[in-house]
Amino acid sequence: MQTVITALSLLTLFPLIATVIGGFFLYGYARFRVRSALLAGCSWLLYSGYEYLMLLRILCSGECNIRIDLLLIYPLLLSVSAYASYHCYRHSR
Repeated sequence: MQTVITALSLLTLFPLIATVIGGFFLYGYARFRVRSALLAGCSWLLYSGYEYLMLLRILCSGECNIRIDLLLIYPLLLSVSAYASYHCYRHSR
């Protein structure tokens, strides 16, 4: 469990990782025309922009160490990503 938490905390420090993940899903949409991949790609790109603004302290007023918003965002991103990955896999066969 600690490995998952560490991996997810990298997304808050390096929002570019989320941009790359979003790019992979957008590639999946372009290749397989799976709408869930488009949703996942756009979700990751929106999250990347949001996290970048949080990193620059534009969306938070200074004390951003306790991120309750991530309790909602991460499960949504992971479930949309799992759903899109499954559908891309099914269309690739």
